[in-house]
Amino acid sequence: MLSIGDFARHGQVSVRMLRHYDAIGLLQPARVDGSSGYRFYEASQLARLNRVIALKDLGFTLQQVQEILDEQVSGAELRGMLRLRQSELQAQIASDAARLIQVDVRLRIIESEGSMPTNDVVIKQIPAVRVAELTGHAAGFEPESISPVIQPLFMDLSARLERAGIGFAGPAIAYYEETGDGSVVVHAAVPVDLAEKEGHDFVVVDLPAVEKAATLVHRGSMDSVLPDWQALGRWIDGHGHSSTGPAREVTLEYTEDPAGWVTELQVPV
Repeated sequence: MLSIGDFARHGQVSVRMLRHYDAIGLLQPARVDGSSGYRFYEASQLARLNRVIALKDLGFTLQQVQEILDEQVSGAELRGMLRLRQSELQAQIASDAARLIQVDVRLRIIESEGSMPTNDVVIKQIPAVRVAELTGHAAGFEPESISPVIQPLFMDLSARLERAGIGFAGPAIAYYEETGDGSVVVHAAVPVDLAEKEGHDFVVVDLPAVEKAATLVHRGSMDSVLPDWQALGRWIDGHGHSSTGPAREVTLEYTEDPAGWVTELQVPV
């Protein structure tokens, strides 16, 4: 038998919590000393304690926990519930981490307001190019909306090109078109040397030449591209230009570490 203190230590809960569980009939001690009132538990009761804590962490109330345990949820069912909750928490952590990155990006933009961009904007001509592409839809231009769409598109497109024995004829291109409802059509494209446009499990498109585009080179992850897009926008506005077509992101260098990415931002003006 374990004293309430020992049982609390082995279960990594508080003695106060065990007393509360006893009071509501959720986890009662195996024996209570009649003279001293001391509570004693059997080691086998740790299994029930683990289920109580696990179900609480799943978001169930103590009343719901008691109902579930009284119906004798199996270990396999409980493991399934915990795995589901684990996935939800991991998704929340990833979402919060992405949100923190964007808060940091916005903060750095605010702190650098009024300063000149560290990279030079270059006006250049962009030649026409034939690309293989896949498209998807994003809710908006926010990185947390674009990234989950564009990355799988490029992976899928690369796999399809590899199966067809078609190599890249140039750097990857991402471009975006806003729809009437405010959502965004996301284009993942790769230059290809193909004479025929039909008969493929991807779309072949001829991107037209751009006589004049304002361009700026971004270095690093696309999660931190916002300051450079805003710098490019301020430059375009400040020099009396306006956009005349969809902007493009052209991957000049791709590495396993996103910190090594080099991407040219292009805006037809």
